[in-house]
Amino acid sequence: MADRFDLIVIGGGPGGYVAAIRAAQLGMRVALVEREHLGGICLNWGCIPTKALLRTAEVNHLLHSLDSFGLAADNPRFDAKKVVERSRKVAAQLAAGVKHLLRKNKVTVFEGHGALAGPGTVAVRNDGKTTELKAPHVVLATGARARTLPGIEPDGAVIWTYKEAMVPPSMPRSLLVIGSGAIGIEFASFYADMGAAVTVVEVMPRILPVEDEEISALARKAFEKRGMTILTGAKVQGVQRNGEGARVVVEDEGGVVREIAVERVISAVGIVGNVEGIGLEGTRVQVEKSHVVTDGYGRTGEPGVYAIGDLAGPPWLAHKASHEGIVCVEAIAGLNDVHPLDVTKIPGCTYCRPQVASVGLTEAAAKAKGHEVRVGRFPFIGNGKAIALGEAEGLVKTVFDARTGELLGAHMIGAEVTELIQGYAIARAGELTEAELAHTVFPHPTLSEMMHEAVLAAYGRAIHY
Repeated sequence: MADRFDLIVIGGGPGGYVAAIRAAQLGMRVALVEREHLGGICLNWGCIPTKALLRTAEVNHLLHSLDSFGLAADNPRFDAKKVVERSRKVAAQLAAGVKHLLRKNKVTVFEGHGALAGPGTVAVRNDGKTTELKAPHVVLATGARARTLPGIEPDGAVIWTYKEAMVPPSMPRSLLVIGSGAIGIEFASFYADMGAAVTVVEVMPRILPVEDEEISALARKAFEKRGMTILTGAKVQGVQRNGEGARVVVEDEGGVVREIAVERVISAVGIVGNVEGIGLEGTRVQVEKSHVVTDGYGRTGEPGVYAIGDLAGPPWLAHKASHEGIVCVEAIAGLNDVHPLDVTKIPGCTYCRPQVASVGLTEAAAKAKGHEVRVGRFPFIGNGKAIALGEAEGLVKTVFDARTGELLGAHMIGAEVTELIQGYAIARAGELTEAELAHTVFPHPTLSEMMHEAVLAAYGRAIHY
């Protein structure tokens, strides 16, 4: 006889496990099916371990910049094995924490591969055995995987995906990153700070193409100042492996073809949803470009079947998945104050050096939507805390609707902006205007003062610049 639940979640990543816990809090009997690691790609092979690596890279950078702080240390160096070990320990600690939280909230965890097996039914396969689960509601949270380019398939040795890039047996002296989205740029930044000669190849006209154009330009300038080679409007035509690494054939934006010799290549050209093998055949679930089509509450075209997180499309962010899971479950529970997912209120963060963060519309997107805009800018060089920290390069930019004062978007580059952006995210969620933000008192001396000044600057009222 099948085990019966109120809700079954397939996938234990940041969308799935959060959805399961919230459902349990709301009094549901919940099952969570996970085939590999609780916490998903984000916790085990993405968000968390990469941040541990980037923290190491930041410390390494500071060690080589001690003179500017009046300090000195002889021969700072690193142990690649210990760098990786620390990153893996951080991931393991948090994975254990997720397991504890699920147990604490009385979520029943099933190990194995889960798939739809008829209305209200999920089959879990593990070690040749199949367990049948029943529930009126099934949430698909199977995530996504790295996309591969034909002819440039990762081999784990010379051509890496994010997984191999996180556990290098030794630090390469040179590498080429294909793709300049958040994943590609974070790895480029990490390896550059660890001493590698880094080349980034991006097919779009600019790096970090989803960010505001002004921020992208500043990021490129900062990366090139660090010694990175940035090629935009460029295509990788092929990778020729050899005993020393690889020779990458690149056609630049002018049509000139060149060969670049590097030890390693990182492929970071996007992701595809894990839609295969989860029982979508014969259902009314729609799939477009490898992602499940949903409404603002995670509902699919099949009654009782929902999809959240990377499986449900962009933005491919852990915090989007978690929030989406909560929205989905609270709607299932019939709560009255559930609002559909609004992706323009979800902040995006890239943890390179300098950091990049944003929420809402870019200046160009706001204008394209017909808004008359007021734009405010405030540079890090005008902020006392930034100068004291030795982090005087960066910019905070705000975009307001000129008629209503609505904060349409905010865009930042510089130290700790991934921590600062939540202030503007709150403003977006609360539908605040420039009036409330201008009358908010920001503490001094802090980096957050720049957020206030960038609001004032949009209305010609900035004090310190």
